[in-house]
Amino acid sequence: MDLYEHQARHLFEEHGIPVPRAEVTDSPGGARAIARRLGGRVVVKAQVRTGGRGKAGGIGFAADPAAAELTARRILGMDIKGHRVGAVTLAEPVDVAEEFYVSYVLDRTTGGFVAIASAQGGMEIEEVAATRPEAVARIPVDRAEGVSSAKAAKIAHAAWLPPQTADVLVRLWQVLVREDALLVEVNPLVRTARGRILALDGKVTVDDNARFRQARWGGWDAEHQDPLEAAAADRGLTCVRLDGEVGVIGNGAGLVMSTLDVVAGCGARPATFLDIGGGASARVMADGLSVVLGDPAVKSVLVNVFGGITACDAVAEGIVAAVDTVRPTKPLVVRLDGNNAARGRAVLGERAHPLAEQATTMDAAARRAAELAHTA
Repeated sequence: MDLYEHQARHLFEEHGIPVPRAEVTDSPGGARAIARRLGGRVVVKAQVRTGGRGKAGGIGFAADPAAAELTARRILGMDIKGHRVGAVTLAEPVDVAEEFYVSYVLDRTTGGFVAIASAQGGMEIEEVAATRPEAVARIPVDRAEGVSSAKAAKIAHAAWLPPQTADVLVRLWQVLVREDALLVEVNPLVRTARGRILALDGKVTVDDNARFRQARWGGWDAEHQDPLEAAAADRGLTCVRLDGEVGVIGNGAGLVMSTLDVVAGCGARPATFLDIGGGASARVMADGLSVVLGDPAVKSVLVNVFGGITACDAVAEGIVAAVDTVRPTKPLVVRLDGNNAARGRAVLGERAHPLAEQATTMDAAARRAAELAHTA
């Protein structure tokens, strides 16, 4: 569960990490009132669970409360990488002298955590790591030992950060542990012209298995959840909206993620992707197709299913029933493999829906879905 920036900021404040004064609102009038309380000049930031807000126009500077209202009106309702902006945060501006990057993230290969830090903050850390790998320090953190003051000082020294950032590193680790997080990130962590250390932006990903302990975020999240993601959740499905044109449906997170990579490798951009899980009944397939086809950005749909416990002929029968129920208006490419794949392909061939075609490999299916999306 990814928290919104203002939620991450709230956690930082609770754990003693210094942050600028800020408030969140979902209305232009509220933005004017907040700007007045904060002294007039503010930074207005879209609240969406994705990066690239600045490039998309989701961050603006306002010189006074009236300008803050106008800026909020422009940003609210925007679509940023498939995420509708339902709220904005208004924060007091900061006179920044230096920007840094700090985070703790789960290392899934070892089961431990790693501290990632750099004196090159304010940029995408992936870009820094690719162009200047020596500028990014990666320090393993033992789960049992945690981050003491000595460990934090070691991390700061390795990343060429000012010594006073060590206290933030200790407190950021406390956020991770106490809030059941898999990732905590501050980008940028800044030193102001007066020497203060402040967290200007933050990201926190809470372990989904700990939702029962982190229920305080549920109400706001439901209120501002993407409508397609909410529709999928109501049907017991997992769906994520991206900013592309090829919708992807698959069974299993690993297969779906691999499919996204292959689609991108074919020169197309994945759009809404949906994991139907271990089952692919007619009802599940109908629900999945209706959700993905409900994204107006989707130009074609790639259904990539590997039959395991659920046989491919059952999957195919589900797809046939689904297309008859949903009545798609966009082309579908179906790739079936695994248990009873030949029979499943025969079922689809017998139905011969005019908008549904088959491919025998994932690469061929992705190429065809990309072609259909580009010619739509």
